[in-house]
Amino acid sequence: MIGRLTGILLEKTPPQVVIDVHGIGYEVDVPMSTFFNLPGIGEKTTLFTHFAVREDGQFLFGFGTEGERFAFRQLLKISGIGARTALAVLSGLSVGELAEAIARQEVGRLTKVPGIGKKTAERLLLELKGKLADALPTAHRAIEDSQHDIINALLALGYNDREASAVMKQLPPGLSTSDGIRQALKLLSKA
Repeated sequence: MIGRLTGILLEKTPPQVVIDVHGIGYEVDVPMSTFFNLPGIGEKTTLFTHFAVREDGQFLFGFGTEGERFAFRQLLKISGIGARTALAVLSGLSVGELAEAIARQEVGRLTKVPGIGKKTAERLLLELKGKLADALPTAHRAIEDSQHDIINALLALGYNDREASAVMKQLPPGLSTSDGIRQALKLLSKA
């Protein structure tokens, strides 16, 4: 079993990357959440992996965090959910957002993911209930990381600490980094 890869990022072609580990290039499928957080080509990276052997081949899936890999494995245990669908779910929702949607039983949030219909969303909610509760502390860390990233983005755009802190207090909790930056800039443009 291949549990983790650390090497040089050679190629980035969504949703696949190639990582060179001591001269061996591993093709790894990753969710978009991991893809967008990868360093540039030629830089060192580490991915937590899930190795799958099926009749039609061997597949390696990579994740930026252990929480993503755990959620992927939980999704695979659900009847009718394959690796592509599990990657789509993790591309559309962070682990924290998925755990929150399951805890709140939000069908609508899951149906926004391409390839997930109402029946599939309901099955996900039913079968994952309570299984991603361990991911909630990770989700809270992800929210804190997102808030930190939003503040850093605002500072990089030339806003000062006071402005960035003030606008963070106006944002709803649990926003993704990109949504948070977008809403923060809207609020700052009105000020």
